[in-house]
Amino acid sequence: MAINFFGFMPALLPVALSPGASFTLVMSGALAGGRSGLFRTLAGTALGIYTHALLIGLGITAVIVSSPAIFGALKIAGTVYLLWLGLMLIVSGIKSKRTELTIKITSITIKQAWLANVLNPKAIMFYLTVVSQFAGIDGGISNYLTLASVHVGVMSIWLIAISHALIFSAKKTDPLLLKKYVNIAGGLLLIIFSLHSIIR
Repeated sequence: MAINFFGFMPALLPVALSPGASFTLVMSGALAGGRSGLFRTLAGTALGIYTHALLIGLGITAVIVSSPAIFGALKIAGTVYLLWLGLMLIVSGIKSKRTELTIKITSITIKQAWLANVLNPKAIMFYLTVVSQFAGIDGGISNYLTLASVHVGVMSIWLIAISHALIFSAKKTDPLLLKKYVNIAGGLLLIIFSLHSIIR
């Protein structure tokens, strides 16, 4: 059976369009680094999505999830990492009245966005339990990479549009004030997401 694109889209849209960790990081990245910050964060998130596609295509994800110790350790690592990113954003927001050097230092990097996605247990389970249903009977790395490309495309269009509407179009808003509230709110959301993932 070939890739089921028509079934995949309704399953993908709620995940790609929901305000999760990737959404928070992209908004903070766009605010701190402008359009280059936006595309840096998107690139890291896209690399994370492709990493999940490769891992499930190679059968590594199934091995990770089948081992409670490995999956538990990954879950804890992901939670700690998101907590750290959340605290970093909150500190950045609180210090937003300082020099522009602080803004550059606290901009999200490709590596940080990639790690946040790769260590996210929800992303792992999404590719294992949902994406695998639409990759065809044989699956295969190419099928998973194709579905990951659809995922990246939908996510990128949405996040570019929403960041433009919320950040780049807010010309009358004081950029330091906007940075303060977006980073503090984003940091709190990341902390909530991370704690929620470890409690479940």
